[in-house]
Amino acid sequence: MKEMEQIFKALADATRLRILNLLLHGELCVCDIQFVLDSPQPNVSRHLTYLKNAGLVEDHREGPRMYYSLARDTRSVHRDVFPFLLELFAQSKTLKDDLRKLNKAIERGSCHPQSRPEPSGLQKGRKQPLLQRRVDQWNRGSNGRSTARDVTQTSVSRTIV
Repeated sequence: MKEMEQIFKALADATRLRILNLLLHGELCVCDIQFVLDSPQPNVSRHLTYLKNAGLVEDHREGPRMYYSLARDTRSVHRDVFPFLLELFAQSKTLKDDLRKLNKAIERGSCHPQSRPEPSGLQKGRKQPLLQRRVDQWNRGSNGRSTARDVTQTSVSRTIV
């Protein structure tokens, strides 16, 4: 119950929802998120820390840059919340505008690591990862408890009902 409370508290802020919207489409550097949100770096970092403490995102450092991505947690709460958010976010004009702004920034050569081997985020000329690919990542290591198809069908059936 405490875990769900933390997740819902993390989702109760517009800035954190905008950050999750960006991260649903791939790993990003803090400065890319900062650019899209047009927000000071300490503010963005504070929200990212809140999301990390709630178990929704994970980070790693490459030189001076911090990169964030969605947590690859296999607990059912996390596995169910991301596909739901993706469907919900598709209905928001603000969140769609954020994605357009991110894509333009990447095309112009933002600080996104163009020279990294096997990039996991967005790059110029590269299509955005599909929800299925992200769900597959979440389900790795789940010991066969559910498949990506089960998760996707469950989230779709919830919206139909």
